[in-house]
Amino acid sequence: MDPDFLNVFTQPAAVNQFLAENVIPQGEKRKLIKPTSMNNPKLEELKLLLIDWINTTLKEEHIVVKSLEEDLYDGLVLHHLLENLGSLKLDVDKIALTENKQRQKLSVILEAVAKCLQLEESQLKWSVESILTKDLLSTLHLLVAIAKHFEPNLAMPSNVQVETITIENTSRGLKTTNAVEYITENKENLEAQSKDDAFDELFSRAPDKLDAVKKVFLQFVNQHVGKLGLSVKDIESQFADGVILLLLIGQLEGYFLNLRDFFLTPASTTEMLHNVNLALDLLTDGGLLNFSVNSEDVVNGDMKTTMRILYCLYSKYKTKET
Repeated sequence: MDPDFLNVFTQPAAVNQFLAENVIPQGEKRKLIKPTSMNNPKLEELKLLLIDWINTTLKEEHIVVKSLEEDLYDGLVLHHLLENLGSLKLDVDKIALTENKQRQKLSVILEAVAKCLQLEESQLKWSVESILTKDLLSTLHLLVAIAKHFEPNLAMPSNVQVETITIENTSRGLKTTNAVEYITENKENLEAQSKDDAFDELFSRAPDKLDAVKKVFLQFVNQHVGKLGLSVKDIESQFADGVILLLLIGQLEGYFLNLRDFFLTPASTTEMLHNVNLALDLLTDGGLLNFSVNSEDVVNGDMKTTMRILYCLYSKYKTKET
């Protein structure tokens, strides 16, 4: 067992309880909030606000939510919430008593949410299984997304972040990865980015300097991926599948990427999105990316988006020797 696994819990009893209540099949992962983050005041503020929002919205239906994990997992509250907020008529029973019925109901509800919010599967931070198993992190991501869409003026606390641990059951035992994950946006960073985005300025007012910036980035990239026998000549096309980006991150951050974790020769848009999303996750986990990025923009060859991502690496590693 990974020795760090024990250190993420405050007491040995928490380890035993987690292992007793959660069976992770071999080859699968489970991400959860560390117990040390559960006392985060901003997290508690967000939970209370969401509970109050749900109860206010469903007051006339005499529905009272006391716990986000315990009261939302079976789909009943989510069903009423979506019908009330979006006038959506879902073809499912109001009450689902068996686990199989609850799973079917959640599947319909979450499919409706993704369609309504225009989210691709790769963008979802929740699943039927995670909601059904009362996963707080997934439930919070789902509710925040619904609230932002239907109630954009809801005063959610910004910059709510938690420490997470991803536990993977490998053939050698449990492997853990620690990270910091944002549940609500860092509005200060977003506002600063929107007000003073050097790349917006570059593309709109100084296109004559664009080639010079691209040349600097290409030199930086080739300086580090060249040792792998790779050469990058075009930012728009060669980063679209995520492969070069992943290999560059690995070189700069000093770790080896397992070939089973990504597609070295992606053959479809889905595989390209998988690669790009993995790269964005690595950058976020490493504290290098503090703004929202649509992975589809990278796959579609959006140069401005790709250059923003490259700048995150360049600004930290421009003096790094090969």
